Amino acid sequence: MSASFPTAVPSFRSRIGCDTRGGFYAAPQRYRLHVSPSCPHCLQIAVTHSLLGLDRVLPVAWLPAVPDAPDGGYAALRPLYEASAHQHSGPALAPVLSDNWTGTIVSTHTPDILRDLARRFDGHGLDLYPRGAEKGIDTVGRLCEQGITWAAQRAGQSGGDVAARDTALATLLRTLDLLEWRLTSQEYALGDELTLADVHLWVSLVQLDTVHRHHLDVAAVHRITGHPHVWAYARRLAAHPAFGSHLDLDGIARRHHAHCRGMEAAGAAVQIVDWKAYAPRNESVRHPG
Repeated sequence: MSASFPTAVPSFRSRIGCDTRGGFYAAPQRYRLHVSPSCPHCLQIAVTHSLLGLDRVLPVAWLPAVPDAPDGGYAALRPLYEASAHQHSGPALAPVLSDNWTGTIVSTHTPDILRDLARRFDGHGLDLYPRGAEKGIDTVGRLCEQGITWAAQRAGQSGGDVAARDTALATLLRTLDLLEWRLTSQEYALGDELTLADVHLWVSLVQLDTVHRHHLDVAAVHRITGHPHVWAYARRLAAHPAFGSHLDLDGIARRHHAHCRGMEAAGAAVQIVDWKAYAPRNESVRHPG
C-alpha cells in the first residue's frame, strides 16, 4: 500500500492572533515555516505561502525530502521540539510553524497553519479563506482526505480483502465523478475564486498520480483518468508558479520508496499528468535535500 507517516504532535496547536494571552500576534519576520514539499501537508503550506507572497514576512526553512533522524523525524527540528515539550521522546516531524522570538513551536497542525497564513498576514490581496466559505472549504478538505487519499490508499493495498479494495476504489471514483461534475461548470473547487479548497484538492491529485497510482492496476488507473475536467484543472493549477514551483517529484518518489512496503502494480506505468512539464528544471535548487 502507499506509504503512511506518523503525524506531528497534536498538542502543538497554538494560533496566531486568535488568543492574545498566548502572545502569538502577526509580526514580520517573527515566525518561520519548516517544510518539506515531498510531504503533502507541507506542500499545501508551501503553495499557500507562495500564493500569498509571504517570502519577506514569513521565512521558510526547507527540509530534506526524507526525514534524516533515526527515529523517523528531522534532526534540524529536534531543538525546537525539545524546547517546546519537556523531554519530548517522539520524532521531530514537519510541518512546523515556529516562533523566532522564543525558539519554540507555535503549531504543527496543518489546517490551523493554513488558516492563519490566509487570515493573519497580508498577502497579495488574495483571500484564500473568505468569510462565509469556511464550511465549503472544510467539506472539500474532508472529501480529499476520505474520498481521494484514504480511498486510494485502501484500494491499493496488496492482499487482504478484495471486496474492501473494490469498495474503496468505488469511493475514489465517486469522489472524482463529483469533482468532475463541479469542474465542468466552474473554474475552481468552490466557484470562480481560488481558495484553500483548491490547494488541498490539487495536492491530493498530485499524490494520487505520483504516489497512490503505483499501487493500482491498469484498469483502475484508466477509470481514474476518465475525468477530463479534473485533470485539466490539475494541469491548469500546476502551470501557476505558486503551485508548480513546489513540485519536488524526485523528493516525492524518494519519500515514497523510503517508507512504502507495498507491491507496485501495473498502473504505475500509466501516467496521468506530465508533472515534469511544470516542475522546476532543477528541483534540488528550489528545495534542497
